[in-house]
Amino acid sequence: MKEVLVVYYSQTGQLRRILEQITQTLAGESVQITWLEIRPETPFPFPWDKKSFFGVFPETFLQKTIPMAPIAPSVFEKEYDLVLLGYQVWYLTPSLPITSFLTSEAAARLLRDTPVITINGSRNMWTQAQEKLKTSLTHLQARWVGNIVLVDRHINHISVITIVHWMFGGKKTKKWGIFPKPGVSEDDIKNASRFGPVIRNALLQDSYDNLQTKLVQMGAVKVKPFLVLADQRANILFGKWAHLIAKKGPPGSPKRDKWLVFFNYYLLFAIWGIAPVVFIVFLISYIPRYRSIKNQKRYYASVSTKHI
Repeated sequence: MKEVLVVYYSQTGQLRRILEQITQTLAGESVQITWLEIRPETPFPFPWDKKSFFGVFPETFLQKTIPMAPIAPSVFEKEYDLVLLGYQVWYLTPSLPITSFLTSEAAARLLRDTPVITINGSRNMWTQAQEKLKTSLTHLQARWVGNIVLVDRHINHISVITIVHWMFGGKKTKKWGIFPKPGVSEDDIKNASRFGPVIRNALLQDSYDNLQTKLVQMGAVKVKPFLVLADQRANILFGKWAHLIAKKGPPGSPKRDKWLVFFNYYLLFAIWGIAPVVFIVFLISYIPRYRSIKNQKRYYASVSTKHI
């Protein structure tokens, strides 16, 4: 019997649904699934209020940790042949609960020397969060063997409007009845079941050498070069803001809250003002950088731990 552990944190439930679709075709004869939902000791609100939403930015980006609810002892009673690690991207970084889990003794016990497939359900920019997650998995001595990324397929500025509607309104509905539904589409969520059989075959054969190649051929990862560039540039600026705000005091302090308001305005300017300029620069430099862009796409779609 092959034992599979599904570790995840899903604030809205979207990621849980993606994982359910994958595991329904992965489970069956000779494969047993165990679920581990990561829970913060103090749950985050959903829908978000603005203060809470922006308040988690510095600690999330700086990859700090928060207290987590205890994990049931029964989870540690098995030896797992494969771990599916489901995560979201918060502020270009793995979510605060997932970062906290990955720095825990529990993660060291569960992931060390174990094949891990990461499953990411996010808005659109995920490559640099993946690099950070990769560093954590390397530190844990886990074997990263597969990666699936499902994102909002709509253009960047449309997805910004719809995700704000969802995060602050709490419902995955069409804003004003005009805009598309936010997040990963229903078709993409349901069709995630197609990844289960190929993962199951790799698991039963205990061979993951060609797994990511097969997953990519099935559309598991699609790299958009402009979003890679935007992600890289935004990480530099987010780093400056995160360090600045963290120095202003602990969460909830008035001075820190004032700077979080400034960050909110900066974020709006970056999305609506800076991002279009970055896109123009990307178009101008596309031909000179064609070979580099092609290598980037191959790298981020792979499970390589070394940048080309």
